[in-house]
Amino acid sequence: MTVLPTSLVQQVAPGPEPVRFTGYAPVGPEAARGWTATRDHLRAELLTTPELLTNPLVVGHASRLLAATLLAAFPNSTTADPVVEDRRDAHPDALRRALAFIDANPDRDLATSDVAAAARVSTRAVQLAFRRHLGTTPMAYLRQVRLDHARADLTSATTGQDTVTRIAAKWGYGRASVFAARYRAAYGVSPSQTLRES
Repeated sequence: MTVLPTSLVQQVAPGPEPVRFTGYAPVGPEAARGWTATRDHLRAELLTTPELLTNPLVVGHASRLLAATLLAAFPNSTTADPVVEDRRDAHPDALRRALAFIDANPDRDLATSDVAAAARVSTRAVQLAFRRHLGTTPMAYLRQVRLDHARADLTSATTGQDTVTRIAAKWGYGRASVFAARYRAAYGVSPSQTLRES
């Protein structure tokens, strides 16, 4: 059995209202498979690589991923459409505040609720602002900012001292293979190639 703190689930939830689960069974077979796969993957990775448990970015991301998957898989009170206030608050000024906050704090363990608080709007409004104006999510934008910082670190790395794995972990990537795949997709080269050329 998996038990998550209510505060964590509330932090990930898209609205300010308390989350209420309305059923014990997943909303469908695909949701059940997604929940099981995510839970088992995180358990296996974190338990077989104990040093990941000391990295607050990895632990925070893994915790929020598990909570978000829980919300997506099981029926709950957060699945309603955005309210009028959220749609109204999803304006460019809120987005600018959110972007500035992420850009200034990429090394912190951030949740969407932190970004929303900095933008002075609800979690759902900040999600709508990112989707409406950038076609992405706050967390996807944060991942890209962290990837950009990792690239800068690789480019300015000291040969023999810095490793791809260490730089990846610094920016919240617990698995070097995931980091390498995202890095290659974003920049067209492997992180090790960037490190060698620094």
